[in-house]
Amino acid sequence: MEYQITKRGAELFAPVQFDLVNTFECGQCFRWTADDDGVYSAVVRGRYIRLYRDGDIVVLEGADEQSIEELWREYFDLDTDYEDLRQEMVRLCPLLDKAAAKLNGIRILYQEPWEALCSFIISQNNNIPRIQGIVSRLCEGFGEDTGNGFSFPAAERLSKLEPDDLAPLRAGFRARYIIDAARKCAEGSVDLEKLKTAPIEDARKELMTITGVGAKVAECTLLYGLHRMEAFPIDVWMKKALKDEFAGITPEMLGHTAGIAQQYIFHYTRNSK
Repeated sequence: MEYQITKRGAELFAPVQFDLVNTFECGQCFRWTADDDGVYSAVVRGRYIRLYRDGDIVVLEGADEQSIEELWREYFDLDTDYEDLRQEMVRLCPLLDKAAAKLNGIRILYQEPWEALCSFIISQNNNIPRIQGIVSRLCEGFGEDTGNGFSFPAAERLSKLEPDDLAPLRAGFRARYIIDAARKCAEGSVDLEKLKTAPIEDARKELMTITGVGAKVAECTLLYGLHRMEAFPIDVWMKKALKDEFAGITPEMLGHTAGIAQQYIFHYTRNSK
């Protein structure tokens, strides 16, 4: 995706491929918030960023060429043509055409692997406002103050804690899971960096050695934190969708477009309700 640097920051020429609402509110992330003017902001890998749309341009306020190349190009997956990906997805499975037409512009964010793992542990049996609240309290309590919000606390930081130390988060049974995940990642028995390129079945199995991490959390970590685009998380929304409106669709028929297809199905189904 092309960009230029102006006084207001990096400007992406993205008339179709980057819809901020569909990307940030499709259930893949929990730290992006929008103000009344539709400006989204978050702390990503310790850096504060604001985004807004101006016609056919997406403005990354304050971003410069160095931060684009060091962080934002990967995080927003700017080198992937999502329009081509969307068209290929529909070609492989025409049943997805209605979802792809309605929710065009979803991008799969390349989130920090530990943040994705921890966030989706928190997401279990939870709703998005509560997930966002727990994640926010986790960052405020144990992250670093950037001056514009708090960074996500490192696994090494949390690994030194006990579940009771997380009581202020009001995370309930998930506190024990968070601490176990932090310890396994900090000590290296779960090597998130290695799982970016490991055979995906091996990656699933390793993630599921963490207490409380089942198939859904493992799959979310693979897709949103490790950018394994063949991953296909299934929760109650997806089970219903694959039984009813999108019956017959399997991740195997979608190949490397499975991850983006999952987001279209999930967001379409949830919005329909």
